Amino acid sequence: MKAPLHILTCAAVMMAAAGCCRETVTGEMLEASEEAIVRWAGTSANIELALCDKTDDGRDTFSVKAADGELSITGSSPSAICYAFNLYLREACNSMVTCSGEHLSLPGRWPDYNVSGESPYRLRYFLNVCTFGYTAPYWDWDRWSEEIDWMAMHGVNMPLASVASEAIARRVWMKLGLTSEEVDSFFTGPAHLPWHRMGNINSFDGPLDEEWHESQIELQHRILDRMRSLGMEPVAPAFAGFIPPAFLEKHPEIRASRLEWGGFPEKYNVCVLAPDSPYFEKIGKMFIQEWENEFGKAKYWLSDSFNEMKLPVDENDTTAKHELLAQYGNAIWSSIRAGDPDAVWVTQGWTFGYQHDFWDKESLQALLSEVPDDRLIIVDLGNDYPKWVWHTEQTWKVHEGFYGKQWIFSYVPNFGGKTLPTGDLAMYASASSEALASDYGKTLAGFGSAPEGIDNNDVIYELLADMGWTRGSIDLDSWIEGYCNARYGYSGDEMKDAWKIFRETVYSSLYSYPRYTWQTVVPDKRRISAHDIDDDFGKAVKLFLSCSDKCAGSPLYVDDAIEFTAFWLGELADRHYEKSLAALGSGKDAEAEKELGKTISILRNADKLLAAHSDRNLGDWVSYARGCSEDKDMQDKYEANAKRLITTWGGWQEDYAARYWSGLISDYYIPRIELWHGTRDAGLLDRWEEKWIQTPYNADPQPFANPLKAAGKLLETTE
Repeated sequence: MKAPLHILTCAAVMMAAAGCCRETVTGEMLEASEEAIVRWAGTSANIELALCDKTDDGRDTFSVKAADGELSITGSSPSAICYAFNLYLREACNSMVTCSGEHLSLPGRWPDYNVSGESPYRLRYFLNVCTFGYTAPYWDWDRWSEEIDWMAMHGVNMPLASVASEAIARRVWMKLGLTSEEVDSFFTGPAHLPWHRMGNINSFDGPLDEEWHESQIELQHRILDRMRSLGMEPVAPAFAGFIPPAFLEKHPEIRASRLEWGGFPEKYNVCVLAPDSPYFEKIGKMFIQEWENEFGKAKYWLSDSFNEMKLPVDENDTTAKHELLAQYGNAIWSSIRAGDPDAVWVTQGWTFGYQHDFWDKESLQALLSEVPDDRLIIVDLGNDYPKWVWHTEQTWKVHEGFYGKQWIFSYVPNFGGKTLPTGDLAMYASASSEALASDYGKTLAGFGSAPEGIDNNDVIYELLADMGWTRGSIDLDSWIEGYCNARYGYSGDEMKDAWKIFRETVYSSLYSYPRYTWQTVVPDKRRISAHDIDDDFGKAVKLFLSCSDKCAGSPLYVDDAIEFTAFWLGELADRHYEKSLAALGSGKDAEAEKELGKTISILRNADKLLAAHSDRNLGDWVSYARGCSEDKDMQDKYEANAKRLITTWGGWQEDYAARYWSGLISDYYIPRIELWHGTRDAGLLDRWEEKWIQTPYNADPQPFANPLKAAGKLLETTE
């Protein structure tokens, strides 16, 4: 039985004069912090917690003091308290907890420690609209509970909260005269809902049903209750102008424009209301009121109308373009304000960088022109992409801090949930400090991390969490040493040398499509695959594995050793696979077959190795999907939808999500490349892929009995 947590009530006593309500709130916040700590670390013995005031401008602070075996933590919010506790775990106890594993080395008494800090940001933002597809479309409450605790322990206080968006929208559309069948056919399958919410596609792999909506409403209540108890301000979904075809058919007088995205056929395209339509404000108001009637008040409302899409305007008519943009900005803002006069509109700034040729200064200023400065927050989503992909200045620099609007400096460290390691640690450890120190720092409201896939590259998310509490740069040498001590319990010379090489290879760059060629069958000409898993990386893996005798007691070390080794095996397999493709192209079929055999042999070992990893297998992904219904037909449908997203996707997005998972390698990637080499028939390959998606997965990959020993042997024997 866990020892009880001793909660300092001095803050509550000091505030008692202000009334019992505030004292009650204080007690509830401390209790929520306590419960999160217990769930996270499994103990709360000899810990005292207290609340303190935020800074005058509303930023969080904390202090941690441990002496004589007693640990005292003071923070200005539950997320500040939880972040401070997690910092103490790492720095004083050499311990780390993640959602997939832990290295806990808690001593009998708390080690002495004394540190205080404050966040330079009012808001610390987390998640991406696409996370609800690439990561969490089928999560249950247990998995959400873990993730919200992770957010608290990493200081997040502004998470996206998109679950059950469709259940609310359904009520609105039915009040406006549509049938349940007409509305449900408007929605995509669950894994594709992010792109429905952003107006990219309709109906694809749908529809949804009553059971789905009811379960998501129940789940969202639990999510919001936990977030709010931990002092977080969830970002709720608002109306962005997208309407069901059935609504347009019932109201032929409505002006709307059809938008295209991602290579999908016209039947999946989206219609967006004209900004001067009286329905824009009416529907937007209904959306917010319906959401708040179900879930309570929200402050922040997300609305994105043209994510990666061209506006319905003649780009050569600059005046008309700017007028339309101003109208859309006003329409969205007015529809949100109509539903909640105190609301703040939040919008993703991704498209302003992604389509930088369209979004010049005058165009973005036009969109923002009708919205008060304090009622809009722009999430400058991808500050890593200008350097590595777009080859532009960072968007906040191009747009002068977004012309007086509030904004959040954010990164997108992962696209599609791709598993391979990639990310510019040096940039992550420094670039936000430049923004804080700039002339636009006065409107910089927050720092964020917006990965599409979060079950990968833990080192990046740990670093970015610390950047949310750091005004300057972080010294990576010192930080990585602390990371290794906390994650593995060891940071000796060979570990330092391994991580030095990891930093110089895979963690000194960022690629949109870190994939192997065998994952795309033939080289993808639309989206060029790239990674930095090279011979030096292979040397680093050997150095990392040489620490096994010192680190084998850490489950996180075992997972990382498995994964790093599997990454190297994937690269070796790719070298043989590319030789096989070249031989095929030269008519050397026997040589092609030989190289393909080597490829498959290596991949089977990688699959078996990854089967021992706690979080790199297809079975878990399928289990979450099937767990969303007790009806077998619906289970099959959800599984197919989940598998489609990580394979063929739809439109031009095939192989976009590129997971490197046990089960997926042996059951999908290997037979797929075998079929291609045997037939080179694209049509046959398409039919095989669809059959695989529709056939329930029932494989049970068996891991090596001793994965660390097997990893070492594979490193020595695989060429």
